[in-house]
Amino acid sequence: MTRNARKAPWILARSTQAAIAAAAVADAFRAPAVRDHYLHPTDASLHKSGFISMIFLYLMTLATALFLVWLARSRSNAQERSPGASVPSRGWTIGAWFIPMVNFFIPRQLVLDIGRASSASWKQKRDATLVNLWWVAWIAHAVVLVVGGRVAPRSMTFLVVAEALMIAAAVLLGLVIERITALQSAALGATVPVPPLAQA
Repeated sequence: MTRNARKAPWILARSTQAAIAAAAVADAFRAPAVRDHYLHPTDASLHKSGFISMIFLYLMTLATALFLVWLARSRSNAQERSPGASVPSRGWTIGAWFIPMVNFFIPRQLVLDIGRASSASWKQKRDATLVNLWWVAWIAHAVVLVVGGRVAPRSMTFLVVAEALMIAAAVLLGLVIERITALQSAALGATVPVPPLAQA
């Protein structure tokens, strides 16, 4: 007889991807609404920008929570698949995202380590490049947002660039989630033998 090994978190992955996409779309509506209120403040613009910002905040919080749960689950799967691999601890996998300055560098490495440990099919050139592109887009979005807000808060160019990077980061993160989950599905989906029941 056989039993299924631990399964890759496909439902969690799909939920995370959907939440990330929804948050990115909400941000694409939020940013111009906030800019319009900044340029032409009215009660109507305040209500509109506030409402859209609230929706974005809820969706971003949901996306962040789901992503961290997916990452923690993927870390456990990677550790089970490759016990001797360099896999971050459970606490560091989550905590590194919330430490200022550290969260500009370490989370990328955490995802790379989890990806490498997930399967022997991890392709260093292709898969690491995917993770790096996602991280560059995400950090660039944050930098453009901060610089644009200080240097030229009225600039439509900064706004468009920031939102383009946000959408690119969301798409690339969705692909990273897809790739790691697929690797784990293939690696963990094999069957393992179950010892026969002892005779009474």
